Amino acid sequence: MAVLLLAAAVCCTGPALLSAAAGSQPAAATGPVDAAAAGIPARMLAAYLTGAAQPGNCPGMRWQILAGIARVESDHAAGHQISAGGDITPPITGPRLDGSGADGNTTAIRDTDGGAWDGDAQFERAVGPFQFLPQTFRSYAKDGNGDGSLSPHNADDAAASAAAYLCGDGRNLTDRQQLRSAVYTYNHSTAYVDDVLSGIDRYDTLAAAPALPAGNAGTVIQAALAQQGLPYSWGGGDASGPTTGICCSPGGQDARTVTGFDCSGLTLYAYAKAGINLPRTAAEQAGAGQRIPASAGYGALQPGDLVFYGYNPASDSTIHHVGIYLGDGQMINAPRPGKAVRTDPVTAMPDYAGGARLL
Repeated sequence: MAVLLLAAAVCCTGPALLSAAAGSQPAAATGPVDAAAAGIPARMLAAYLTGAAQPGNCPGMRWQILAGIARVESDHAAGHQISAGGDITPPITGPRLDGSGADGNTTAIRDTDGGAWDGDAQFERAVGPFQFLPQTFRSYAKDGNGDGSLSPHNADDAAASAAAYLCGDGRNLTDRQQLRSAVYTYNHSTAYVDDVLSGIDRYDTLAAAPALPAGNAGTVIQAALAQQGLPYSWGGGDASGPTTGICCSPGGQDARTVTGFDCSGLTLYAYAKAGINLPRTAAEQAGAGQRIPASAGYGALQPGDLVFYGYNPASDSTIHHVGIYLGDGQMINAPRPGKAVRTDPVTAMPDYAGGARLL
Protein backbone atom coordinates (compact mmCIF):
# COMPACT_ATOMS: atom_id res chain seq x y z
CA MET A 1 0.00 0.00 0.00
CA ALA A 2 2.85 2.42 0.79
CA VAL A 3 4.35 1.79 -2.66
CA LEU A 4 1.03 2.55 -4.38
CA LEU A 5 0.62 5.78 -2.44
CA LEU A 6 4.11 6.87 -3.40
CA ALA A 7 3.42 6.09 -7.04
CA ALA A 8 0.34 8.28 -7.00
CA ALA A 9 2.13 11.10 -5.24
CA VAL A 10 5.07 11.35 -7.58
CA CYS A 11 4.30 10.01 -11.09
CA CYS A 12 4.72 8.47 -13.53
CA THR A 13 4.74 4.86 -14.42
CA GLY A 14 3.80 1.30 -13.73
CA PRO A 15 5.70 -1.89 -14.48
CA ALA A 16 4.67 -2.21 -18.16
CA LEU A 17 3.84 1.15 -19.65
CA LEU A 18 5.07 1.01 -23.23
CA SER A 19 4.46 -1.60 -25.86
CA ALA A 20 7.08 -2.77 -28.33
CA ALA A 21 5.61 -0.35 -30.85
CA ALA A 22 7.11 2.52 -28.90
CA GLY A 23 10.51 1.82 -30.39
CA SER A 24 9.21 2.52 -33.90
CA GLN A 25 9.08 6.25 -34.48
CA PRO A 26 8.56 8.25 -37.69
CA ALA A 27 11.63 10.15 -38.83
CA ALA A 28 9.73 13.43 -38.84
CA ALA A 29 9.03 13.13 -35.12
CA THR A 30 12.41 11.86 -34.02
CA GLY A 31 14.66 13.62 -36.51
CA PRO A 32 15.80 16.42 -34.20
CA VAL A 33 17.27 13.93 -31.75
CA ASP A 34 17.84 10.65 -33.59
CA ALA A 35 21.10 9.72 -31.90
CA ALA A 36 21.44 6.40 -33.74
CA ALA A 37 21.06 7.98 -37.18
CA ALA A 38 23.52 10.72 -36.27
CA GLY A 39 26.06 8.29 -34.82
CA ILE A 40 26.17 10.19 -31.52
CA PRO A 41 25.98 8.62 -28.04
CA ALA A 42 22.59 9.51 -26.57
CA ARG A 43 24.12 11.12 -23.48
CA MET A 44 26.35 13.35 -25.60
CA LEU A 45 23.41 14.33 -27.78
CA ALA A 46 21.51 15.29 -24.63
CA ALA A 47 24.42 17.56 -23.67
CA TYR A 48 24.39 19.21 -27.09
CA LEU A 49 20.64 19.77 -26.86
CA THR A 50 20.75 21.34 -23.43
CA GLY A 51 23.90 23.33 -24.25
CA ALA A 52 22.31 24.82 -27.35
CA ALA A 53 19.16 25.71 -25.41
CA GLN A 54 20.92 27.73 -22.69
CA PRO A 55 19.41 31.20 -22.09
CA GLY A 56 21.19 34.03 -23.86
CA ASN A 57 22.57 32.00 -26.75
CA CYS A 58 22.76 33.75 -30.11
CA PRO A 59 20.34 33.27 -33.03
CA GLY A 60 21.01 30.05 -34.92
CA MET A 61 22.73 28.23 -32.05
CA ARG A 62 21.58 24.61 -32.25
CA TRP A 63 22.73 21.16 -31.22
CA GLN A 64 24.01 20.39 -34.70
CA ILE A 65 26.71 23.08 -34.38
CA LEU A 66 27.94 21.69 -31.07
CA ALA A 67 27.88 18.18 -32.50
CA GLY A 68 29.87 19.34 -35.52
CA ILE A 69 32.63 20.70 -33.27
CA ALA A 70 32.70 17.74 -30.89
CA ARG A 71 32.75 15.25 -33.77
CA VAL A 72 36.07 16.67 -34.96
CA GLU A 73 37.52 17.38 -31.52
CA SER A 74 36.79 14.08 -29.77
CA ASP A 75 34.47 11.98 -31.97
CA HIS A 76 31.75 12.63 -29.38
CA ALA A 77 33.95 11.34 -26.52
CA ALA A 78 34.39 7.99 -28.28
CA GLY A 79 36.00 5.34 -26.11
CA HIS A 80 35.10 7.11 -22.87
CA GLN A 81 32.37 6.53 -20.30
CA ILE A 82 29.73 9.22 -19.81
CA SER A 83 27.83 9.15 -16.53
CA ALA A 84 24.18 10.08 -16.13
CA GLY A 85 25.39 13.42 -14.76
CA GLY A 86 27.58 14.01 -17.81
CA ASP A 87 31.01 13.33 -16.30
CA ILE A 88 33.43 11.79 -18.81
CA THR A 89 35.98 9.20 -17.73
CA PRO A 90 38.80 8.84 -18.25
CA PRO A 91 39.30 12.57 -18.92
CA ILE A 92 40.05 13.57 -22.52
CA THR A 93 43.34 15.48 -22.80
CA GLY A 94 45.23 16.57 -25.88
CA PRO A 95 48.97 16.64 -26.61
CA ARG A 96 51.31 18.62 -24.38
CA LEU A 97 51.62 22.14 -25.82
CA ASP A 98 55.31 22.57 -25.10
CA GLY A 99 56.40 23.84 -28.52
CA SER A 100 58.45 20.72 -29.19
CA GLY A 101 56.91 20.14 -32.60
CA ALA A 102 55.37 16.82 -31.54
CA ASP A 103 51.82 16.34 -32.81
CA GLY A 104 52.20 19.51 -34.89
CA ASN A 105 52.58 21.81 -31.88
CA THR A 106 55.18 24.52 -32.41
CA THR A 107 53.95 27.13 -29.88
CA ALA A 108 54.58 26.62 -26.18
CA ILE A 109 51.65 27.48 -23.90
CA ARG A 110 52.54 27.57 -20.24
CA ASP A 111 50.26 26.05 -17.64
CA THR A 112 47.39 28.18 -16.29
CA ASP A 113 45.41 25.73 -14.16
CA GLY A 114 48.09 24.10 -12.02
CA GLY A 115 47.36 20.85 -13.80
CA ALA A 116 43.85 20.69 -12.30
CA TRP A 117 42.11 19.85 -15.57
CA ASP A 118 44.90 18.66 -17.83
CA GLY A 119 47.17 16.86 -15.36
CA ASP A 120 50.16 18.98 -16.45
CA ALA A 121 51.49 21.71 -14.15
CA GLN A 122 54.07 22.96 -16.69
CA PHE A 123 52.32 23.26 -20.03
CA GLU A 124 48.73 23.36 -21.21
CA ARG A 125 46.80 20.55 -22.84
CA ALA A 126 43.39 20.84 -24.49
CA VAL A 127 40.76 19.21 -22.31
CA GLY A 128 37.34 17.60 -22.57
CA PRO A 129 35.14 16.59 -25.50
CA PHE A 130 35.36 20.12 -26.95
CA GLN A 131 39.13 20.35 -26.38
CA PHE A 132 39.18 23.69 -24.58
CA LEU A 133 42.42 25.17 -23.36
CA PRO A 134 41.95 25.51 -19.58
CA GLN A 135 42.28 29.29 -19.73
CA THR A 136 39.64 29.55 -22.48
CA PHE A 137 37.27 27.29 -20.58
CA ARG A 138 37.53 29.47 -17.49
CA SER A 139 36.60 32.52 -19.58
CA TYR A 140 33.44 30.96 -21.06
CA ALA A 141 32.51 28.28 -18.54
CA LYS A 142 28.80 27.60 -18.04
CA ASP A 143 27.16 25.24 -15.57
CA GLY A 144 25.26 23.23 -18.17
CA ASN A 145 23.56 20.82 -15.79
CA GLY A 146 23.00 23.16 -12.85
CA ASP A 147 24.96 21.05 -10.34
CA GLY A 148 26.94 24.01 -9.03
CA SER A 149 30.30 22.90 -10.42
CA LEU A 150 32.23 23.64 -13.62
CA SER A 151 34.37 21.15 -15.49
CA PRO A 152 35.49 20.81 -19.12
CA HIS A 153 35.31 17.06 -18.50
CA ASN A 154 31.55 17.25 -17.95
CA ALA A 155 29.60 16.93 -21.21
CA ASP A 156 26.87 19.39 -20.16
CA ASP A 157 29.29 22.06 -18.93
CA ALA A 158 31.53 21.65 -21.97
CA ALA A 159 28.64 21.89 -24.46
CA ALA A 160 27.11 24.94 -22.77
CA SER A 161 30.52 26.62 -22.63
CA ALA A 162 31.20 25.86 -26.29
CA ALA A 163 27.85 27.45 -27.19
CA ALA A 164 28.79 30.58 -25.23
CA TYR A 165 32.17 30.70 -26.95
CA LEU A 166 30.76 30.29 -30.46
CA CYS A 167 28.10 32.94 -29.79
CA GLY A 168 30.73 35.52 -28.80
CA ASP A 169 30.73 39.01 -30.29
CA GLY A 170 26.99 38.97 -30.85
CA ARG A 171 27.10 36.48 -33.70
CA ASN A 172 24.05 35.37 -35.64
CA LEU A 173 24.72 31.75 -36.55
CA THR A 174 21.82 31.63 -38.98
CA ASP A 175 24.22 33.54 -41.26
CA ARG A 176 26.56 31.08 -42.97
CA GLN A 177 29.53 33.45 -42.99
CA GLN A 178 29.16 34.22 -39.30
CA LEU A 179 28.93 30.50 -38.61
CA ARG A 180 32.17 29.96 -40.53
CA SER A 181 33.81 32.77 -38.57
CA ALA A 182 32.69 31.26 -35.27
CA VAL A 183 34.13 27.86 -36.16
CA TYR A 184 37.34 29.51 -37.38
CA THR A 185 37.87 31.00 -33.91
CA TYR A 186 37.95 27.44 -32.61
CA ASN A 187 40.80 26.48 -34.94
CA HIS A 188 42.44 28.89 -37.39
CA SER A 189 42.32 26.44 -40.28
CA THR A 190 40.11 26.60 -43.35
CA ALA A 191 40.29 22.81 -43.66
CA TYR A 192 39.09 22.50 -40.07
CA VAL A 193 36.17 24.85 -40.73
CA ASP A 194 35.16 22.89 -43.83
CA ASP A 195 35.32 19.62 -41.90
CA VAL A 196 33.19 20.94 -39.04
CA LEU A 197 30.64 22.50 -41.37
CA SER A 198 30.28 19.30 -43.35
CA GLY A 199 29.28 17.60 -40.11
CA ILE A 200 26.87 20.39 -39.18
CA ASP A 201 25.25 20.15 -42.61
CA ARG A 202 24.83 16.39 -42.22
CA TYR A 203 23.26 16.77 -38.79
CA ASP A 204 20.97 19.52 -40.09
CA THR A 205 19.77 17.16 -42.81
CA LEU A 206 19.14 14.37 -40.33
CA ALA A 207 17.23 16.79 -38.13
CA ALA A 208 14.79 17.96 -40.79
CA ALA A 209 11.38 18.11 -39.13
CA PRO A 210 8.06 19.92 -39.43
CA ALA A 211 8.05 23.48 -38.13
CA LEU A 212 7.03 24.03 -34.53
CA PRO A 213 3.66 25.65 -33.94
CA ALA A 214 3.64 29.36 -33.21
CA GLY A 215 3.24 30.95 -29.79
CA ASN A 216 3.29 29.23 -26.43
CA ALA A 217 2.60 25.79 -27.91
CA GLY A 218 5.86 26.02 -29.84
CA THR A 219 7.69 27.24 -26.75
CA VAL A 220 6.45 24.29 -24.69
CA ILE A 221 7.22 21.71 -27.38
CA GLN A 222 10.68 23.11 -28.09
CA ALA A 223 11.54 23.09 -24.39
CA ALA A 224 10.49 19.46 -24.07
CA LEU A 225 12.22 18.33 -27.28
CA ALA A 226 15.47 19.88 -26.05
CA GLN A 227 15.46 17.40 -23.13
CA GLN A 228 15.39 14.29 -25.30
CA GLY A 229 18.16 11.90 -24.37
CA LEU A 230 18.15 12.86 -20.69
CA PRO A 231 17.46 9.90 -18.41
CA TYR A 232 14.20 9.13 -16.63
CA SER A 233 14.54 9.99 -12.95
CA TRP A 234 11.73 9.01 -10.57
CA GLY A 235 10.63 12.28 -8.95
CA GLY A 236 13.15 14.25 -11.03
CA GLY A 237 12.71 17.59 -12.74
CA ASP A 238 11.26 20.94 -11.77
CA ALA A 239 10.53 24.32 -13.35
CA SER A 240 14.27 25.02 -13.65
CA GLY A 241 15.22 21.82 -15.45
CA PRO A 242 16.46 18.28 -14.71
CA THR A 243 17.17 17.31 -11.10
CA THR A 244 18.00 14.19 -9.16
CA GLY A 245 14.97 12.19 -8.08
CA ILE A 246 13.93 10.14 -5.07
CA CYS A 247 13.72 6.54 -3.94
CA CYS A 248 12.01 4.48 -5.13
CA SER A 249 9.82 3.82 -8.16
CA PRO A 250 7.43 0.83 -8.23
CA GLY A 251 10.04 -0.87 -10.41
CA GLY A 252 12.76 -0.15 -7.85
CA GLN A 253 14.63 2.80 -9.34
CA ASP A 254 16.56 4.76 -6.73
CA ALA A 255 16.82 8.07 -8.57
CA ARG A 256 18.75 9.97 -5.92
CA THR A 257 21.84 9.79 -8.15
CA VAL A 258 20.04 10.14 -11.52
CA THR A 259 19.69 13.64 -12.96
CA GLY A 260 16.74 13.86 -15.33
CA PHE A 261 12.96 13.98 -15.45
CA ASP A 262 9.98 11.85 -14.66
CA CYS A 263 6.90 12.39 -16.83
CA SER A 264 5.27 15.16 -14.83
CA GLY A 265 8.61 16.79 -14.07
CA LEU A 266 9.15 17.15 -17.82
CA THR A 267 5.73 18.69 -18.44
CA LEU A 268 6.13 21.01 -15.45
CA TYR A 269 9.46 22.23 -16.85
CA ALA A 270 8.26 22.68 -20.44
CA TYR A 271 5.15 24.63 -19.44
CA ALA A 272 7.18 26.82 -17.09
CA LYS A 273 9.07 28.02 -20.18
CA ALA A 274 5.75 29.47 -21.38
CA GLY A 275 5.05 31.05 -17.99
CA ILE A 276 2.53 28.41 -16.91
CA ASN A 277 2.90 26.83 -13.46
CA LEU A 278 1.69 23.24 -13.34
CA PRO A 279 1.16 21.07 -10.25
CA ARG A 280 3.82 18.40 -9.68
CA THR A 281 2.02 15.13 -10.41
CA ALA A 282 0.27 13.80 -13.50
CA ALA A 283 -3.01 13.32 -11.62
CA GLU A 284 -2.93 16.92 -10.40
CA GLN A 285 -2.03 18.23 -13.84
CA ALA A 286 -5.21 16.66 -15.20
CA GLY A 287 -7.12 19.34 -13.30
CA ALA A 288 -5.35 22.19 -15.08
CA GLY A 289 -6.79 23.91 -18.14
CA GLN A 290 -9.61 22.66 -20.34
CA ARG A 291 -10.07 18.92 -19.86
CA ILE A 292 -10.32 16.82 -23.05
CA PRO A 293 -12.18 13.57 -22.29
CA ALA A 294 -10.85 10.25 -23.51
CA SER A 295 -14.18 9.70 -25.25
CA ALA A 296 -13.31 12.52 -27.68
CA GLY A 297 -10.49 10.39 -29.10
CA TYR A 298 -6.96 11.27 -30.10
CA GLY A 299 -8.25 13.50 -32.88
CA ALA A 300 -9.33 16.10 -30.31
CA LEU A 301 -5.71 16.75 -29.31
CA GLN A 302 -3.74 19.74 -30.55
CA PRO A 303 0.05 20.30 -30.43
CA GLY A 304 1.06 21.41 -26.94
CA ASP A 305 -1.83 19.64 -25.16
CA LEU A 306 -1.11 17.42 -22.19
CA VAL A 307 -1.79 13.72 -22.87
CA PHE A 308 -2.87 11.51 -19.95
CA TYR A 309 -2.95 7.79 -19.20
CA GLY A 310 -4.84 6.29 -16.26
CA TYR A 311 -6.01 2.99 -14.85
CA ASN A 312 -9.57 4.33 -15.03
CA PRO A 313 -9.87 6.95 -17.82
CA ALA A 314 -12.96 8.40 -16.13
CA SER A 315 -11.14 9.10 -12.85
CA ASP A 316 -8.34 11.68 -12.77
CA SER A 317 -7.08 10.30 -9.47
CA THR A 318 -5.90 7.12 -11.27
CA ILE A 319 -3.81 8.97 -13.88
CA HIS A 320 -0.23 7.71 -13.75
CA HIS A 321 1.43 9.17 -16.84
CA VAL A 322 1.50 12.41 -18.83
CA GLY A 323 3.14 13.55 -22.06
CA ILE A 324 2.97 16.53 -24.40
CA TYR A 325 1.23 16.12 -27.74
CA LEU A 326 3.41 16.96 -30.76
CA GLY A 327 0.90 16.36 -33.54
CA ASP A 328 0.68 13.55 -36.10
CA GLY A 329 -0.10 11.02 -33.36
CA GLN A 330 3.17 11.62 -31.48
CA MET A 331 4.00 12.81 -27.97
CA ILE A 332 7.16 13.75 -26.10
CA ASN A 333 7.49 12.13 -22.70
CA ALA A 334 9.74 10.62 -20.07
CA PRO A 335 8.51 7.03 -20.34
CA ARG A 336 9.93 4.98 -17.46
CA PRO A 337 13.07 4.14 -15.47
CA GLY A 338 15.90 2.98 -17.69
CA LYS A 339 14.67 4.99 -20.67
CA ALA A 340 15.45 8.52 -21.82
CA VAL A 341 13.11 11.38 -22.63
CA ARG A 342 11.88 10.66 -26.16
CA THR A 343 9.01 10.78 -28.62
CA ASP A 344 6.47 7.96 -28.75
CA PRO A 345 3.18 7.29 -30.51
CA VAL A 346 0.24 8.27 -28.32
CA THR A 347 -1.02 4.73 -28.90
CA ALA A 348 2.07 3.23 -27.23
CA MET A 349 0.19 2.95 -23.94
CA PRO A 350 -3.16 1.17 -23.59
CA ASP A 351 -5.04 3.35 -21.08
CA TYR A 352 -5.51 6.73 -22.76
CA ALA A 353 -7.30 9.09 -20.40
CA GLY A 354 -7.73 12.17 -22.57
CA GLY A 355 -5.84 15.42 -22.38
CA ALA A 356 -5.84 18.99 -21.15
CA ARG A 357 -5.45 22.25 -23.06
CA LEU A 358 -3.70 25.12 -21.31
CA LEU A 359 -2.49 27.11 -24.33
